[in-house]
Amino acid sequence: MSLLKLRLSVIGTLAAIIGLSTLFFTVILWWIGVDLIVLPLFVVAFNIVQWLIAPYLINAMYRVKEASKSENPKLYSMVERLSQKSGLKMPRVMIANIPVPNAFAYASPIAGSRVAVTSELLKTLEDEEVEAVIGHELGHLKHRDVQVMMFVSILPAIFYFIYITMFWSSIFGRSRNERGGGAAAALIAIGSLFAYLILTVFTLYLSRLREYYADRHSANIVEEGPRKLSEGLAKIVNHTSRMKRRRRDVGSFSSFKALFISDPDRAEADTVSITQAGARLTDQKLVAQVLRKEVTFFDRLGELFSSHPNIVKRLKALQELA
Repeated sequence: MSLLKLRLSVIGTLAAIIGLSTLFFTVILWWIGVDLIVLPLFVVAFNIVQWLIAPYLINAMYRVKEASKSENPKLYSMVERLSQKSGLKMPRVMIANIPVPNAFAYASPIAGSRVAVTSELLKTLEDEEVEAVIGHELGHLKHRDVQVMMFVSILPAIFYFIYITMFWSSIFGRSRNERGGGAAAALIAIGSLFAYLILTVFTLYLSRLREYYADRHSANIVEEGPRKLSEGLAKIVNHTSRMKRRRRDVGSFSSFKALFISDPDRAEADTVSITQAGARLTDQKLVAQVLRKEVTFFDRLGELFSSHPNIVKRLKALQELA
């Protein structure tokens, strides 16, 4: 691949929040008789409010606490040094107390920029791999992924809410005794649903592009970045896969999975070719084991509806950078 992909950081957060909360919000607006033309304005305003407060919701859900310089000097120093190399104002350094090795960046105008690593990531990865992961997350902040994906994601959301509104309107609305009106509402609903699906596929594709692009940023600012990030990603996927087989609660931390550096829900599929000895393999052999996995048609199909690239394709892109 050539110039690659950035990621959405908070789009994961927003996508999850939008999924249910705005659905109920839209239904309420419809029942109180808000005009369809006005509906997109409410949707945009509602999603912007969610974007503004998203960091506080993430902190509560993932038990995120700020990491002080005195308590975590090594982690703080990594973020400080890489922020300078990225030309960024240093974000707040956070630690999420969840049993999944991962990391994420998030921000809003009222909460500022933040980079978080999970406590399990610090236990699972070596310092140099943690450094590469932080470089990736800073790439999201550098390229303003939060803002870009926020506005891109509003479009499919609007069409989805129009679909819901017109669908119920065609059944129970004022035009229920008027065949022409009901049929028109049904057609609008079908068209809006189609637009929503198409725009969602493009939004996910853009998300995967931004993920690759953040990888590239880490490779550029971290010494031996491609190797370190490859090893870190392979370990994250392998460790998460083994944890999912042992613990049922791991899945409960994927509500905002698009926010993470690696999708925990895809861990088992991504490591299907890694043997039980994977935990004992050296770092480079673990990477090589993942790279030997064939990317099948079903892998490509699954990736089409994922916010994260297939791990094999992602590691191959890093090998090209190396």
